[in-house]
Amino acid sequence: MTMFGKSSGYEYQCLSQKDQLYSDTPGLFSFYAQFTHNHDQRGHSFDYVPKVSQNDFTDKSQGLLSWICNLIVTFLVFLVTFITFPISGWFVLKVVPNYERIVVFRLGRIRPPKGPGVVLVLPLIDQWQKVDLRTRAFNVPPCKVTTKDGGLVSVGADIQFRIWSPVMSVVAVQDLNASTRLTAHNAMMQNLSKKTLREIQTERIKLGEHLGMDMNEMTKPWGLEVDRVELILEGVLREPDGGHSGPLIMPPSVPGLEGLTGPIQQLAMHFLSQSQTAASQCSQDTMSFADELRSVSAASVSSVDGLMDVVRSVLSEELVHQVGACYHFQITTDSGQTNNYYMDLSQGRGACGAGVLPREPDVSLCMSEQDLLAMFQGVLRPFAAYSSGRLRVQGDLNTAMKLEALIKHLKTT
Repeated sequence: MTMFGKSSGYEYQCLSQKDQLYSDTPGLFSFYAQFTHNHDQRGHSFDYVPKVSQNDFTDKSQGLLSWICNLIVTFLVFLVTFITFPISGWFVLKVVPNYERIVVFRLGRIRPPKGPGVVLVLPLIDQWQKVDLRTRAFNVPPCKVTTKDGGLVSVGADIQFRIWSPVMSVVAVQDLNASTRLTAHNAMMQNLSKKTLREIQTERIKLGEHLGMDMNEMTKPWGLEVDRVELILEGVLREPDGGHSGPLIMPPSVPGLEGLTGPIQQLAMHFLSQSQTAASQCSQDTMSFADELRSVSAASVSSVDGLMDVVRSVLSEELVHQVGACYHFQITTDSGQTNNYYMDLSQGRGACGAGVLPREPDVSLCMSEQDLLAMFQGVLRPFAAYSSGRLRVQGDLNTAMKLEALIKHLKTT
């Protein structure tokens, strides 16, 4: 029995370290199944608010005498605040921006979150805490993971998360940031230890999505949602037991293609492997990318101006219809000078030359003079140049890759 009325009816007991419904989910604790299936929430720090996850803050465990005492104290504080206004207004009125909420405990009992705007916080009886709802990010430092096939890799992660329930983020966990970091670290270690080295290298984006789903299952009772997880493969520290059946290709992180997974990632790797094979036919099997521009074969075109003359001679309405885009090139010479060129393949028979077009281009490409010549001579593929960082694209990547049609047309003429 409580001092002021009936007992709350809730008992605290230890949480089991393994949930039968989510036995495959890694992490610190596995109580999300009980939380989402409306079972008794014994063991949680917010047991006295049984329906906090449904935004129901009615506290039915409070006795009648306790409720009357709380009402009298609250009324007296309201009265004193009103009498001393506007002096008390400097202390009881808080301005809450749109991206924050205030969680208030009145006489120790949780209240609905307040904000945005001007909110009233009573002195003496209200304890409050601000909660930021904006997306935050942190990184998991690289750690050593032993793969399923006996390999050893160094893997880190960049994680973005946000708070969707201010009340639960305050009452359900003591240190939200530390708990989230520890959960992310444990989940990443346990998830990747069940994968082979090849799966980690070729399916990092897919594994990151699965890791985010697993973390959400564990952090949702804390009022937290993981928006994005990006795995970062630092390096391979030890080869798997038994070696590999062929050369492993480690595709770099491609800006603008983070959401592509599965067959599209494999297709990108296929393009990269073709470029690697053409440049390393006489070398042994290796784990790194070959330098495709180390020795560029001599060709009839040795300058960008000469290349523009060759392109101008093959322009046609058919090619314009096939590409349908306008390109701006920022070319860096060996001496460090930057020159501007354009290729307008959006109207008429097309045009190209030195300078800048008066209208806004569809895509801007930045690369060195040597890389541009190698790309149009067929030595360097556009996608391989982009993936290796030699080609920087501002605009739609698919439109930039349409230059492949012009390059193929130059080969056939």
